[in-house]
Amino acid sequence: MTTVVVTKRDGTTAAVAGKTGGTLMEALRDGGVDEIVALCGGCRSCATCHVYIGERWWPMLPSLDPDEADLLDASQHRTTHSRLSCQIVLQDELEGMEVTVAPEE
Repeated sequence: MTTVVVTKRDGTTAAVAGKTGGTLMEALRDGGVDEIVALCGGCRSCATCHVYIGERWWPMLPSLDPDEADLLDASQHRTTHSRLSCQIVLQDELEGMEVTVAPEE
């Protein structure tokens, strides 16, 4: 299990445990973070799982692929630390990762 600390849109935080090897999106959704809609089910086609990754954790993640970058480019809330949570695979080194749910489009 990998635990992440999520800040929800209302400013509250929660620790959410997800299966190592599973996606951050699955952990957030299964952990009761209702703001993660994930309409496409993690197929990288809707961007309703947009999150901001804490700066400390950013270098530990793989680079954005072109499809993810294109979806994030369409968001008015994109920042330099934006990612689609469906594209982040939980690994042991991400234990304690801090994420914030992006504002709703």
